[in-house]
Amino acid sequence: MRVDIITPETEQSWDQVSLLQLPGADGLFEILKGHAPLISALGNGKAKMEVSGETRHFILKGGVVEVLNDHIKVMTESCEE
Repeated sequence: MRVDIITPETEQSWDQVSLLQLPGADGLFEILKGHAPLISALGNGKAKMEVSGETRHFILKGGVVEVLNDHIKVMTESCEE
């Protein structure tokens, strides 16, 4: 999967992502390859991404996620690794 994390100041992208866990407005949820199309609100909290065998963690400040055809766009106020 491809993941783009977009903030007002920056945009970061990764390919070969196998899992993305996000803080939804009602709790954590995971996105795997082949996930159904989705648009969802995000809460504040910790996100986890597995990319090329490495696990990365981010702190997100709210936002929205869009999932379509294994391309995930996370739009958030801020993202700190």
